[in-house]
Amino acid sequence: MGSVRWAFRCGSWTPSRSDWLFATRCVQTEEKDRIGQYMFAKDAKSAMAGRLLLRKFVCERMAIPWSEIRLERSPRGKPYLAAPLKASLDNGQAWNFNVSHQGDYAVLAAEQGVQVGVDIMKTTMPGSSSVSEFFRIMTRQFTAYEWSIIQSAGSEHQQLAAFYRHWALKESFIKAIGTGLGFNLQRVEFHLSTEPLTLGRVLRQTKMHLDEEEEENWLFEESLLDADHHIAVALGLADIPGPSPPSLPPPATFTLLTFSDLIASASPLTEEDPAVWENFKLKDEAPQRQRETHTST
Repeated sequence: MGSVRWAFRCGSWTPSRSDWLFATRCVQTEEKDRIGQYMFAKDAKSAMAGRLLLRKFVCERMAIPWSEIRLERSPRGKPYLAAPLKASLDNGQAWNFNVSHQGDYAVLAAEQGVQVGVDIMKTTMPGSSSVSEFFRIMTRQFTAYEWSIIQSAGSEHQQLAAFYRHWALKESFIKAIGTGLGFNLQRVEFHLSTEPLTLGRVLRQTKMHLDEEEEENWLFEESLLDADHHIAVALGLADIPGPSPPSLPPPATFTLLTFSDLIASASPLTEEDPAVWENFKLKDEAPQRQRETHTST
């Protein structure tokens, strides 16, 4: 069994011209084009970091040369390795992987022999409405029990933190099973660990109920990258060959990577295109409200 937990702080990444041009050469052409279509630099950087995390993982942990990697998305958006077509096994166990980017970070979680989904959420104030109005709009996303936990968390900021914690858990599960937006989120209900989330520690005590029945074949890891960024990793043990589910290694914290780490194994796939830097330079960093919020915190 193996585990990988990586994070990259794209929010504070200010790429140089050479860094951005090199990064765009190291992803597939359609990925480069899609990243170039983002309106804001923040989103372009997050998407680029996610693609580089994926390729770094496949290259270094699955031992596939960078130039041979072909990544595709399922119809519901989950990334998968489309080439090489040969099954990539390590000690008889296939790797599963998933990425997420939101707030100031992009993250990757990977595991052998189990389904994996990861989601990161930053605790932020809602943009154009009060917290109570925001919760009213989102009412159908959580069960009555979950809302009771969220709304009894304390201050508005603590309630928002509880909201995003539950949201990350639900998204990690949805991403692990690859169901997408058609899944009724009220079918899953989370019963949080009684232990508080603290920096530098990973909790695995939270339980999921699916259609009101506790699920024994799913584990959820929860951790904080910093005070405002919560990560949930869903690990599905069902449908694994063998008489019993595989035993997982102890939970690992996320390792923070630098840009040099991201491209350590990278090799260019295309010729340099100076226009992608000119396009990137013209982008605002983020929408006005996000810039104001960042400045005031």
